[in-house]
Amino acid sequence: MTSKPEVDFIEGPPPTELQVTDLVEGDGPEAVPGGVVDVHYVGVDFETGEQFDASWDRGQSARFPLPQLITAWQQGIPGMKVGGRRQIVAPPELAYGPAGGGHRLSGRTLVFVIDLLGVG
Repeated sequence: MTSKPEVDFIEGPPPTELQVTDLVEGDGPEAVPGGVVDVHYVGVDFETGEQFDASWDRGQSARFPLPQLITAWQQGIPGMKVGGRRQIVAPPELAYGPAGGGHRLSGRTLVFVIDLLGVG
């Protein structure tokens, strides 16, 4: 994956549970719970389709220990293989919490498209 993905607008009501969809199956090492991942990602608001963050726009990937990330990523990335692209739809409870939680994205259902570049 060498280009920023377009995130398709999803019809219907926001899901109440985590949705994980492999868009491209990777063939490299697998991400493990509690591990470190190197990713490129795009995040959009489920209801408006507006992008709120993208590592692509900063021109470099992001490297994180999974335990430091939102629950949706902690649950949705393990099992993914390097070289893969995965879409994760995260209800508020698995993202930044319910409305009024103090984060600008609290109460929002979020869609992420994540490219797994490496694990470590």
